[in-house]
Amino acid sequence: MSSLRQQFIEFSIQSGVLRFGSFITKAGRTSPYFFNAGLFCDGASLGRLADFYAQTLLDAGVEFDMLFGPAYKGIALASATAVSLAGKGRNVPFSFNRKEAKDHGEGGNIIGAPLQGRVVIIDDVISAGTSVRESVELIRAAGATPAAVLIALDRMERAGKDGELSELSAVQEVAKLYGMPVVAIASLDDLFSFLSGQSAGGDIGQHREAVAAYRSKYGVQG
Repeated sequence: MSSLRQQFIEFSIQSGVLRFGSFITKAGRTSPYFFNAGLFCDGASLGRLADFYAQTLLDAGVEFDMLFGPAYKGIALASATAVSLAGKGRNVPFSFNRKEAKDHGEGGNIIGAPLQGRVVIIDDVISAGTSVRESVELIRAAGATPAAVLIALDRMERAGKDGELSELSAVQEVAKLYGMPVVAIASLDDLFSFLSGQSAGGDIGQHREAVAAYRSKYGVQG
């Protein structure tokens, strides 16, 4: 696991954004861990999160002209990442959408820079891929090109219901459907590697077996 990925896992745990226990996911599964980027809710933590996003994007070598953040979590993520990128020498425009189109003032449902060129969609995770689909449709309708999706954590879970599981994860399905890369700061494999380095009896290491069992049941190969 790269130093950046390990730092991100540690940062997420310390911030209380990555938690362990028993959680019901959007897919109705009982997961031994839960990641909620909405809990990066102060200036310091959001700023550091944005630095992880920005550096991961630069390291990925993706060619891009601007950022787009799908409402609602993506709004703060894209905005903060644009600020971080500017601090790293890449000053790029960004925009985000409203859930409902505005019929007065400037109108429309896109706020910020016009969608043009190669656009990176920034979100926290991909579950069903709904926000990505909506974002791709908005970007293409404006005549721009979806270049990549940048997320915080790839859960690496097979899509679908129990008994009808896809061979692909939601992330892999998005990449295949739209023909563009999905770049993650860290993944379930990185989380498991981190847990494997912890004491089995420690506060964090004790969750390793539960995560391993969950990965064995729902996980895909990276």
